[in-house]
Amino acid sequence: MFILLKKRNILIGLLVVALTVSLCFAVTATATSAYSVPKMGKTVVIDAGHGGADGGVVGVTTSVKESDVNLSVARSLKHFLKTKGYDVVMTRSTTDGLYGMTTKNKKLKDMQERKKVIEKSGADLVVSIHCNSYPRGDQRGAQVFYAPGSEDGKVKAEAMQSVLCGTLGTERKAMSGDYFILQCSAVPSLLVECGFLTTPAEEKLLVSASYQEKVAYAIFTGIHTILGEEGV
Repeated sequence: MFILLKKRNILIGLLVVALTVSLCFAVTATATSAYSVPKMGKTVVIDAGHGGADGGVVGVTTSVKESDVNLSVARSLKHFLKTKGYDVVMTRSTTDGLYGMTTKNKKLKDMQERKKVIEKSGADLVVSIHCNSYPRGDQRGAQVFYAPGSEDGKVKAEAMQSVLCGTLGTERKAMSGDYFILQCSAVPSLLVECGFLTTPAEEKLLVSASYQEKVAYAIFTGIHTILGEEGV
């Protein structure tokens, strides 16, 4: 009887080990297959605006830093792009700025480093993620900006804006904007203001992880609309 019980316990133990190993392989395979998709042959630079000492706009009720919201959206956007086969380069992937602690002009150094990342990337498109502000708390909606005088930028911005309007319900229009990130390289670049952190109702959405993901997916759809069609 003792021998039978011992054999049964050994068999049970072996079954538990086998199931554990199978589960580990299944989880690993799932994680690996997430990015095991045919390559699009397109590279996108995601620029999470601000970071480090430069927190950007501050939420009017939560005091959330724009830089943190930008990074959350950027990370989700990276995930969506990778699962579709895009190559992705991030100008920053942490909360830090792109400079050393002893750097004197941190903002200038940060901008210079972003420019270097973009120029080395060989990217097909740069998308800079930001949140907007306004003195009155009555403005809302995501908006896309492109480099002044760029007809190609305008076409791409309007395509992105159309997706954001349809997905997020914004009624804003794409506009040209005199921003460094849009003009620092020859790579086509867009700047997306995800919404207004100075409008309480929209700030409430922007600090929500589910809404950040929704915004990221809308931007991803816009990118795929732009670059996917170019590959046809």
